[in-house]
Amino acid sequence: MELSILLGFVGPWQIVIILLVVVLLFGGRKIPELMKGIGQGMKEFKKATKSDDNDEKEDESEKKIEKK
Repeated sequence: MELSILLGFVGPWQIVIILLVVVLLFGGRKIPELMKGIGQGMKEFKKATKSDDNDEKEDESEKKIEKK
């Protein structure tokens, strides 16, 4: 419960510290590659969720047609 309370108080200085730690861990050269990978992963996730939504809509429309 305390963890959820603390996560609500992330300010600009905490973000700066987190960014500095990320730079120190991965180095300046690896960060663009890391961001590119994250972006591609998000794109694939959105694409998969859209195709799932379309599949569900098609299934519902087929059920409506079968009922008639």
